[in-house]
Amino acid sequence: MRRIIHIDMDAYYASVEQRDRPELRGKPTIVAWRGPRSVVCAASYEARVFGVRSAMPAMRAARLCPDAEFIAPDFGRYKTVSRQIHAIFRRYTDRVEPLSLDEAYLDVTEQRGGLGSATEVAEAIRAAIRTELLLTASAGVAPNKFLAKIASDWRKPDGLFVVPPQRVETFLEPLSVAKIPGVGKVTQAKLEALGVRTVGDLRRGDPLVLHRHLGQAAERLMGLAWGRDDSPVRTERRRKSLSAEDTFGDDRPLSALAPEITRLAEKVWQLAEREGYRSRTVMLKLKTRDFVTLTRQQTLPSPPDSLATFTASLLQLRERVDLPAGTLYRLVGVGFQQMSETPRSAAQSLLFDAATVAIR
Repeated sequence: MRRIIHIDMDAYYASVEQRDRPELRGKPTIVAWRGPRSVVCAASYEARVFGVRSAMPAMRAARLCPDAEFIAPDFGRYKTVSRQIHAIFRRYTDRVEPLSLDEAYLDVTEQRGGLGSATEVAEAIRAAIRTELLLTASAGVAPNKFLAKIASDWRKPDGLFVVPPQRVETFLEPLSVAKIPGVGKVTQAKLEALGVRTVGDLRRGDPLVLHRHLGQAAERLMGLAWGRDDSPVRTERRRKSLSAEDTFGDDRPLSALAPEITRLAEKVWQLAEREGYRSRTVMLKLKTRDFVTLTRQQTLPSPPDSLATFTASLLQLRERVDLPAGTLYRLVGVGFQQMSETPRSAAQSLLFDAATVAIR
């Protein structure tokens, strides 16, 4: 039986800002650039009371919480603190799977802290983060990653929740199916149309009916409904994509985006050259002024052999956008997708780790 901990820092960017700037403590704090094109990177719990959430347009956040302090993000500082957090993790185990700067899975089935249980390890980690870094973290402890992630959100902020093996089915029974990873709004609507609203309902569902409506995903969802998740904690995460995107200062028509696509293509190409990887699959991402996001991608016969070829393939994808001619766009992104690793010299698809370059 594995012992997994999921650690999730509380309102991470905002908490770092409040820690380092005493005048912000206890005040609603929003980490975002001010302006009509910006989105919220993080919101303190004082700001969340007003309905402010990450990824929300900054202008909307300002309307919801007019007295909030807006702080421009400092990602270099957040990365430095993240390294300190991960150093604390590694006092207890090397089996750490980072998900982001502020979130990670830890496999403490065999840990070196000399503690008797995964719960004690989680408490020790949270205490170290609190006393050494003056930040708070929430943790979930469970027999697998799926359950640990749900548990870490159970008593946020600054909480710990444990799902022991004997309580797995009881814990899951009343939860909304939306708690299951991979169940977005579309899948949730399909399930609810079948009368499946809770995890318990999913367990009792007819497998044939579920498969007919959800395809291959049905088997995985039913396994998770019973608390089954065999995915290991991966200490090395390989890149799956490499991309860059930019939000404009003003909305622009599709016909005017070639210079921005060309500039972003050069940025991605330079990163690809630096790491020695490429992929056959290229991607174009657009977001309209109404915040509708669409992507277009194509898989080429072989990886692009030059920046010019890469850029040309992206401009071809632009021609596949079929929204009305008068549509205006606020964001464009480009990148490589769906990589598989091979030596640098091979003329075939290559693998990128999950990475996005934010460009302002």
